[in-house]
Amino acid sequence: MSELNILIVDDSPTMRRICANTLKRAGFENYTEATDGKDALTKLQDSKFGLVITDVNMPFMDAIGLVTAMRANETLQGVPVLLVTTRSTPLPEECIQAMGAGANGYILKPYNPDTLLAKIREIIPR
Repeated sequence: MSELNILIVDDSPTMRRICANTLKRAGFENYTEATDGKDALTKLQDSKFGLVITDVNMPFMDAIGLVTAMRANETLQGVPVLLVTTRSTPLPEECIQAMGAGANGYILKPYNPDTLLAKIREIIPR
C-alpha cells in the first residue's frame, strides 16, 4: 500500500504539510498537493491517484463540489475520497453532504499516523 499515489487537497499550506508529514510517518511517500477542488480536478485528470485526502471547506470548490465532480466522471468515480474536517460535534452539514455525494470516509483534525493509516486501510480496496 505504500506505493499508493495520494492527492492531498487543502487550501492551507500548513495543513498540506502536516498531512504530507503524517503520510510519510505512516509509510506513504507518493503524494501530490492541490490547493482546492478545482486544482485537484486538474491534477486528477493529469495523473492517476489511488486516494484523495481533502479538506471539507475550501474556496473555489469545496469537498462537496470535488466529490460530486469526481463521481460524475467515469475515470475518477472509483477513486476513494477521505474527508478531513476540524469540526466534530455535530458532524458538519458539508461533511454529511460530501459523504452523501460519494466520499468514502472522514477523519477529524488533528490526526496522527495511526488514525490516518487505519482509515486508509478501511477505505482502500486490497
